Amino acid sequence: MADTGDGVGAPDAIRGTVRGSAPVPLSVLDLVTVGAGSTAHASLRTSVDIARLAEARGYHRHWIAEHHSMPGVASSSPAVILAHLAAHTSRIRLGSGGVMLPNHAPLAIAEQFGTLEALAPGRIDLGLGRAPGTDGRTAMALRGGGRLDEGAEDFPRQLAELTRFLDDDFPDGHPYARVHAVPGPVQGSPARPPVWLLGSSGFSASLAGQLGLPFAYAHHFSAAGTLPALDLYRQSFRPSAVLAEPYALIGVSALAADTAEAAHAQVLTGALAMLRLRSGRPGLVPTPRDAAAYSFSALEREFVDSWLATIVYGTPDEVREGLDGLVKRTGADELMLTTTGHSGAARVRSYGLVADAYGMRAEGVEPA
Repeated sequence: MADTGDGVGAPDAIRGTVRGSAPVPLSVLDLVTVGAGSTAHASLRTSVDIARLAEARGYHRHWIAEHHSMPGVASSSPAVILAHLAAHTSRIRLGSGGVMLPNHAPLAIAEQFGTLEALAPGRIDLGLGRAPGTDGRTAMALRGGGRLDEGAEDFPRQLAELTRFLDDDFPDGHPYARVHAVPGPVQGSPARPPVWLLGSSGFSASLAGQLGLPFAYAHHFSAAGTLPALDLYRQSFRPSAVLAEPYALIGVSALAADTAEAAHAQVLTGALAMLRLRSGRPGLVPTPRDAAAYSFSALEREFVDSWLATIVYGTPDEVREGLDGLVKRTGADELMLTTTGHSGAARVRSYGLVADAYGMRAEGVEPA
């Protein structure tokens, strides 16, 4: 596999700055959720509001997740959304959390993120995952009716190819030696986005460690595997031109509200939306009224209770306590908060309340 390139993704482009009394840098993971009665347009406007607030309050980065064929999310095209967010912000790091590499040609990703880097120099992260971000039938449609036989198992080769395109360093004699990702190094671009590996299992954790790359673990939907994956990443880590030591970020589902009851009402909407998705009935995120009125079966209640147990929610002080405890248990170097609820306003307010709880404020940035 190609290495990560000398000096690419310098440590200060990866490691965040702690703001206020937060235990580690805090960031945003945005699924661009769509609530019942709302629209994708409104949800994308909410993403801009969140990005501007996050920048003003000292969050380190704002990532967009790739999902497909899910009525409750509008994040099928991370690169497009990131370009829009770049036009409405000036300092916060922006990136993919992540782009699902098996769904795309490596050259296409290299050109998309080379374009983003040209639009917002020094602010772009390229987070990569190996899951499809959807169901098998949709994945087949994304891949033109084929390539499902490659999928996740072909990820290391695809990653190596993508890295070569980003660095424009295919060796002489390679079929792609004269193929250039543009914008890119062939046009004098001095840098390219740092590459992150994302995952919810040991595969990406081990690969990220072996390559000396930063690693982001999806604690928000696979909490039971968090500690084993982080241990494997740290044990597998080999210093690289990118990092001298491991850097582990974990995605955390968190929502703060003025009262514990209001927080519960919002997270219950997300739990019901996930229940419907997992049972083959995907839809928009239901309203708090509909979620409260829903008659859960015993098995459904068990699922929802288990789902809610992985979410840090409540008043700002309760959320702060929960996040502090999570950092102590995992040793995470950064927390990336994803806030899922029916109301866009509630999501924006949650990020503000968490920042209030830690006294966070970015230096030299006016409040949004």
